[in-house]
Amino acid sequence: MTPIQDHPLRYALANELHARPFPVAQAPCTVVFLAIKKPVEAVARDQGEDLAHLSDLLDRHGAPHPQPGATHYAGQIGRHWLKWEQHTEFVTYTAITQNVSERAFNPADFEVFPSDWLAASPGQRVTSAMVRVVERPQDETVKAELSDWFEPESLAVACVLDNSAICASDFRIDPAGHMRFALFVAPEAGQRRTGRIIQRLCEIETYKAMSMLGFARVKQMMPRIGELDKRLTELMIEMTDDDIHPDKLLPQLLSTSTELETVSARCAFRFGATGAYEAIVNQRIEVLREDRFYGGQSFADFMMRRYEPAIRTVKSTERRLQTLSDRAIRAGELLRTRVDVERSAQNQALLTSMDRRADLALRLQHTVEGLSVVAISYYAVSLVSYLLYPLTRAGISKEMLTAAVTVPVVLVVWYAVRRIRRRLE
Repeated sequence: MTPIQDHPLRYALANELHARPFPVAQAPCTVVFLAIKKPVEAVARDQGEDLAHLSDLLDRHGAPHPQPGATHYAGQIGRHWLKWEQHTEFVTYTAITQNVSERAFNPADFEVFPSDWLAASPGQRVTSAMVRVVERPQDETVKAELSDWFEPESLAVACVLDNSAICASDFRIDPAGHMRFALFVAPEAGQRRTGRIIQRLCEIETYKAMSMLGFARVKQMMPRIGELDKRLTELMIEMTDDDIHPDKLLPQLLSTSTELETVSARCAFRFGATGAYEAIVNQRIEVLREDRFYGGQSFADFMMRRYEPAIRTVKSTERRLQTLSDRAIRAGELLRTRVDVERSAQNQALLTSMDRRADLALRLQHTVEGLSVVAISYYAVSLVSYLLYPLTRAGISKEMLTAAVTVPVVLVVWYAVRRIRRRLE
């Protein structure tokens, strides 16, 4: 029996679901996280540079290289466990080290990434974070440590995953340039659950930072969008003035519409990415299944108060650009309608003028026809007279003969010309 053929991508697609497993971590441990992105054309970047940069780090520890064209890597580098992931716009590095420093969030912990290696990065740092993972002490101790480590006004803290851990952060960049997260893990949490929490915290920070790039773009665009809005409104007002000719307004409207479309095209990807990243942030927070820790604000509360307004600004700007584009289209249609009406009036006037000229031409034609009857009759009378000249021998004078044939010849010519004209009409 011939076996059924598999789709050539069947195994590749199935394995993709398992290609990026969650890290496995056990308290106490220190996690350092780094996300790198090219400042421009990040989507179309040379991804070989990302792999080369990773290989340089692996070479420093004598670790094996990933497969050519790989988009993810996990392995041991010295005493650290490293996870590398390549995304559409950025790459991330996560290094987990057993045990924690006596000094909480010690900048020296980030030295797993050498400074010269960081300087040679094929991009810029979008975000970096340090996660201090310790066993969960008494709640009073947790509150005391959070008070020492974080800014109380910005502190977000919650019990997550059925009270198996406490997560906390103030989402502020410390003097060393890193975000700080504290994770207090209960003994029953297990290594895999701890790893999932760490992964989600890193993803929340990464996608929050990436989505905020859309907000930064919007802030840069705001003045120009305001100018385009004002210009479009002024053009609409000028369109109501009958004294202003459409030929003067059309180039201005085309220029405004073109600029609006250019701005929209340049921002379309960033707006779409911002929406996607925001959805991931909210999803990652949701799967943490937060419970309040002594009435403090949760991660969801923090995002609702600090993060959501920025994202709403991005979305409102996207809608505003779309509205302006629609207004420009409607203005163009109205201007075209006005031009068509004026052109119709001009055409009507032209047709009236043509009718008048045709009437004059017809009158002239009738006049010419009358003259042509006279001319033709003149030559016809002459010919008929020559034909009847032999009758002069019978005593009839040439003058009487010419006078006798003139009236019949004229009538015959007039009738013939009229009949020809009727056939032509």
